[in-house]
Amino acid sequence: MTDVKHGVHDPILRAVIECAADAIVAVDPHFAVTVWNPAAERMFGWPADDLLGKVAPIVPDELKAEHNAVLERIREGGQISIATRRFHRDGHLIDVRIDTSVLRDTDDELIGWVSVFHRVKEDEAAQHHATERARLVRRLNDVIADLNAELDLSTVLDQITGALVELTGADAGGFVRIDGDKLKLVGMRGLPEHLRDTVAELHPSLVGELLRTGKTVMLATGNRRLGDLIWSELPGLHTIALGLSYLQQEPYGALYALFSGQKVGHNELEVLELLAGHAGVAVGNAVAYAKVVRQRAHERAVIDASADGIAVLDGDGIVCQWNPAAHAITGVPQDDAIGRHLPFPQPQPGQIVTHQLESGTWLNVLCAEIEETDELVVDFRDVSDAKALEEAKDLFLATTSHELRTPITVVQGFASTLVNRWDKLTDGDRRQAVATIAERAHSLGRLVENLLLGSRAGAGELTVTIERFDLARLLRAAVEGFRSLSDRHVVDLEISADLPEVSGDAMATDVIIGQLLENAFKYSPNGGTVLLRATVEGPDIVVTVEDEGVGIAPGDHDRIFERFVQGEAGDRRRFGGIGLGLYIVKRLALAQHGDISARTRTCGGTCMRLVLKSAE
Repeated sequence: MTDVKHGVHDPILRAVIECAADAIVAVDPHFAVTVWNPAAERMFGWPADDLLGKVAPIVPDELKAEHNAVLERIREGGQISIATRRFHRDGHLIDVRIDTSVLRDTDDELIGWVSVFHRVKEDEAAQHHATERARLVRRLNDVIADLNAELDLSTVLDQITGALVELTGADAGGFVRIDGDKLKLVGMRGLPEHLRDTVAELHPSLVGELLRTGKTVMLATGNRRLGDLIWSELPGLHTIALGLSYLQQEPYGALYALFSGQKVGHNELEVLELLAGHAGVAVGNAVAYAKVVRQRAHERAVIDASADGIAVLDGDGIVCQWNPAAHAITGVPQDDAIGRHLPFPQPQPGQIVTHQLESGTWLNVLCAEIEETDELVVDFRDVSDAKALEEAKDLFLATTSHELRTPITVVQGFASTLVNRWDKLTDGDRRQAVATIAERAHSLGRLVENLLLGSRAGAGELTVTIERFDLARLLRAAVEGFRSLSDRHVVDLEISADLPEVSGDAMATDVIIGQLLENAFKYSPNGGTVLLRATVEGPDIVVTVEDEGVGIAPGDHDRIFERFVQGEAGDRRRFGGIGLGLYIVKRLALAQHGDISARTRTCGGTCMRLVLKSAE
């Protein structure tokens, strides 16, 4: 074997290549150097011994795609000549013209490529620089367009640093955000991931120094302290270039280019300044978009949390938003509502419409217009309770007027008779008239007392005293009092022999028992047996009042304990009352930590069930 100096085996061929004035470089299919002549050593600074069998580090990163494309184009044969730039060993770029051809063996198999490098003359260099400048401008425009199209802030910052590394040839890049008197690394390329979100002091940093100078770009070399912040983790770091980015005319952050290989010149600083300036625009777009997203999220959260139903309609009146309360109020799921018209009449903007759904729910519906988007916001709420209360109040006023009118008329009539005919009446007639007035006055007093109790119960002001008392004695007294009130009713009493004392309020319980017995009489107009029973059920004492009357209509078993509601409501003239008695009973039972419920007996009539707490 002959000497393989510079990768050439044949002596004559080696002599020709070694004596050539132009740099000659051959590479194998994997781009490893197979020939590197002395002219190549002189042009690029690397001796052949350092590069044979290796990929020569002479192609700048931004030109590697171009270099690979050239090799692929001539794979099938021919020759291509291009003007470009290549790295010298000391890091500076050389303007060259390269003539490249494909290499094949005797079997026509690809064994590599050979390139001849010529230094270009000044006019060619100027043309090359112009071409490179045009290419850089085109690439910069593409990068800026991509940045402005991206709206995610973290992605924008990473893209900025990536573009910086690509366009300047920097070994790494970073973007720091100014946050008060701190700096935070929020975007990077070519640095370890664990450095992301690193925080440092602003004042002693290069950014702080740049802010104090009033300039927008700065170059720091190895003669200065480069170990501040986190850049010292980049091996061989010798130069830092940084430029300020502004958001709404205020410094937002700084873009760093870090160099540990090539030297930095005017072009790199110019690209850095341009990118830093455009970074402010791209960051502004992303920040504004993020603000809009947060605002929309806030609005959505408010809408979703609203107790009112809220629907947003487009210009054609089609629902495009439907919050959870709208589903709860109307029973219409979001998927069924969106893309359709409202399931109730749509009022004109500024108007309020009251509407009843098929389910019986009453709605108050208000509509407002958003002129900027040509959308309508419809707010609606369930006013069924208010509607029912309004109707109950009207009914209460009418019923109370009726209930008051009768005793007052009687009192007025008998009082007038006594005044006008006193001397003509017998002593018995006068006594009878006074007795009637007293009875009606007592009825008025009971009515007023119920009204006051109902008002206090509605305001939560009912007070009871919890103490031990003898329930059996209370029940016996109540039965004795009611047995004399009606000739048509029989009142029976059953009390368990082991009935203990009760923990509660004796007066409140007496009111409850009296109201239950009174209702039993009232709602069994044809008479019958009224049974009052007291038994022990575990820790509770249960008192029931059963009658043989009209019973309770289906669906009214819970409603009869509400204010202004009365069983057999359609027959008020027959039974009378203002619908407060059982409401007061319920509140008095709950105030004693007890409860009361109602059911219709299978054999007819009603059973009221009062639960009280045992004192034992």
